[in-house]
Amino acid sequence: MSFSQQLLKRKSVAALTNAENGLKRTLTAKDLTILGVGAIIGAGIFVLTGIAAAKYAGPAIVLSFVFAGIACALAALCYSELAAMIPVSGSAYSYAYATMGELMAWIIGWDLILEYALASSTVAIGWAGYLNSFLNSIDVHLPSYLTTAYLADPAQGFINLPAVIIVLLLTGLLVVGIRQSAIFNFVMVLIKLAVIVVFIIAGAGHIQTENWSNFTPFGFGGVLTGAGVIFFAYIGFDAVSTAAQEAINPKRDVPIGIIGSLIVCTVLYILVAGVLTGVISYTELNVAAPIAVAVDHIGMSWLSPIIKLAAIAGLTSVMLVLLMGQSRIFYAMANDRLLPPLFAEIHPQFQTPHVSTIVVGFAVALLAGFMPIEKLGELVSIGTLFAFVLVCGGVLVLRSTHPELPRHFKCPAVPVVPIAGILVCLGLMAGLPLDTWVRLLVWLLIGFAIYFGYGIKHSQLR
Repeated sequence: MSFSQQLLKRKSVAALTNAENGLKRTLTAKDLTILGVGAIIGAGIFVLTGIAAAKYAGPAIVLSFVFAGIACALAALCYSELAAMIPVSGSAYSYAYATMGELMAWIIGWDLILEYALASSTVAIGWAGYLNSFLNSIDVHLPSYLTTAYLADPAQGFINLPAVIIVLLLTGLLVVGIRQSAIFNFVMVLIKLAVIVVFIIAGAGHIQTENWSNFTPFGFGGVLTGAGVIFFAYIGFDAVSTAAQEAINPKRDVPIGIIGSLIVCTVLYILVAGVLTGVISYTELNVAAPIAVAVDHIGMSWLSPIIKLAAIAGLTSVMLVLLMGQSRIFYAMANDRLLPPLFAEIHPQFQTPHVSTIVVGFAVALLAGFMPIEKLGELVSIGTLFAFVLVCGGVLVLRSTHPELPRHFKCPAVPVVPIAGILVCLGLMAGLPLDTWVRLLVWLLIGFAIYFGYGIKHSQLR
């Protein structure tokens, strides 16, 4: 039996074992789709759309979302094939382990740890910003030293306490149980989707086509740069695959959750971007709350506080899914003994990886409390794109080495789709700033030190 077959068999046994004695299988295809929507619809619509339009793409931000959506769609088809074949926690980490070996799995797992931690912290800071804006609108003002991170403004800030509190509260919710977390996420998703639909309908009647007259003010290069920047907004569908081991029928439900959530969110992103740049000039959108600014601009101030509440709800669900995703990656890596086995412990009552969840929660809370948002967000997109490249490559590897393995969902047009996914993602990575690549390299070097100092000596394969 070859290495890949042994590994796939080991992963299958682990999945069956954990289904009975570890993580509880309670999530349906609908739950997974809503988890994906909960993770995707958040910072992208409520924050990044306006900033990317103002600084990079102009009204052509609509095309940026199309290009980013295409890249995600190609990767999503590959994710779905691997998720149906290897229905375990760990997302791209587990897929790389089964197709490319332990070292490559460690690289992508270490990359995902960075991606999810920074994304969670960034969203937490955005959540705190919307909360402060809403509180100010009802004449409640928190002192700046409790709402501003020290490293963001040493003169006035100390800790972003609202960001810390929300992360710790969601961490506690995830410890209690995935079923309860899914129900909470469902309510949050309903609230933000309802408000987004209201904005699209209300704003469509106030579109001024002259705002679209200079459609590509930064040229086609700006459109591609915008696509790379907003790629952060799409990482949620990756989080769906991290919950595969808690899905009732992962071979069917995970592909539905991945593709379904991506379709819903891409359509909403394009509609919101079109309406947003149609009702107000893109030059006025370089703000933290672009939708609220647009609502005020068209004279619907009554909708502004509702938008802020929806943003708070939306960003809450994003944090929930991202925190869940990272803790499951920790769990999967610890199961393979690449990290200390403490991270693989399951709570006897709640049947959740409580140690991983708590450690992740406290780390994210510290980052959100003391770091500035711009420093945290710079590495997220490149980490996501790197993960997508490896997943697309994994499909090519398995199709070549083990064409006989059962595939409950098949990525269409192989090898065209995986190769296109790799090329598109690499193209978007190439457009990111050089210092982003340097920071990624430093993080990977730290990961290599941990792997060769601990992981390779304790690995389950050895």
